[in-house]
Amino acid sequence: MQQAILNKEPKNMLRHYSALYKGELLNNILPFWMNHSKDELNGGYFTCLDQAGKVYDTDKFLWLQGREVWCFSFMYNHIEPNKEWLNMALHGADFMKKYGRDELGNWYFSLTAEGKPLVQPYNIFSDCFATMAFASLDKAMPTDEYKQIALDTFNNIIKRRNNTKGLYNKSYPGTRSLKNFSLPMILCNLSLELEHILGKEKVDEFIPSIIHEVMDVFYHPDLGLVLENVNEDGSFCDSFEGRLLNPGHAIEAMWFIMDLGKRINDEKLIQKAKDIMLHTLEYGWDKEYEGIFYFLDLKGCPPQQLEWDQKLWWVHVEALVALAKGYALTGDENCLRWFEKVHEYTWNKFKDEEYGEWFGYLNRRGEVLLPLKGGKWKGCFHIPRALYQVYKTFEAI
Repeated sequence: MQQAILNKEPKNMLRHYSALYKGELLNNILPFWMNHSKDELNGGYFTCLDQAGKVYDTDKFLWLQGREVWCFSFMYNHIEPNKEWLNMALHGADFMKKYGRDELGNWYFSLTAEGKPLVQPYNIFSDCFATMAFASLDKAMPTDEYKQIALDTFNNIIKRRNNTKGLYNKSYPGTRSLKNFSLPMILCNLSLELEHILGKEKVDEFIPSIIHEVMDVFYHPDLGLVLENVNEDGSFCDSFEGRLLNPGHAIEAMWFIMDLGKRINDEKLIQKAKDIMLHTLEYGWDKEYEGIFYFLDLKGCPPQQLEWDQKLWWVHVEALVALAKGYALTGDENCLRWFEKVHEYTWNKFKDEEYGEWFGYLNRRGEVLLPLKGGKWKGCFHIPRALYQVYKTFEAI
């Protein structure tokens, strides 16, 4: 595999990948969601789509509604001002505005097709992606209302960041108080999404604390790995939660950190993030069947998650983004070698040649486990964002 890359002219290879990823985004992924997810009767989007795009469940999950609003408004802002994309984003945003929040401004986790609350607002990621959605939509069609929704929701996230589930938290207080990596990871990206609303100075103030949380609290240099849960003081907790590794989260976070490093012109931070990303990828790669494990236990104990050995779509496409950015920002050819390896696995295993879009869930051997194209966790987000990031990153080189 290394020899195959070395025999290629790098610029031609990057040009090929850039065109391939752009074509897949514009000709396959976005049309699939445009054609199948729009709820013309009630507003918002259906995300529970089977292999062919047929709706198999009508519940609406607010974090996926927000992700799809973000996706189509982002593409409108960054590729071309396509009115169909903007209208698709507005369609979802109108539904979210009307039904998505409780009286305190917290975003529910799920609603019925008509917009009646199903699950309480326990999950702060509904709020995170609502913030991203309305911030992005405000760039496409600036209004005081969109700005205020994004700002109010962001401020609510900051208030809740130390106890994200609030009264819905099942943990008994004081016995094993752990910090989780997910929110600091997302805040890396969210802060940049909000810059036109918060202002450059506010974001510049915010960035160091986020970088510290990711790189000094959850990253443990003695392991060379990012932990998913740590004690309040950042120390290791020898428990199911404390031993948990989520290679996809760590890899995704490292491209967020690389973006922040580029913004603040910190070459050492970029190099460090690239090195952590490569080490995590090597650690999480299945040496027997290929692909990246979903979860691992730091000590090799049986993971609590029964799905630990599955191969998931988002893990692999986020790795492709991180590798593309790692190469673009550092010139490290290991990133390019790994990119081709992960690319071959991802495009051969996840892409559905028959019905379009990509599968989300494979078993350890790389066989399709569930043929769905969307559900409670998979929507219109990781794949289109990754295709965009890769094509733009390589195009710039």
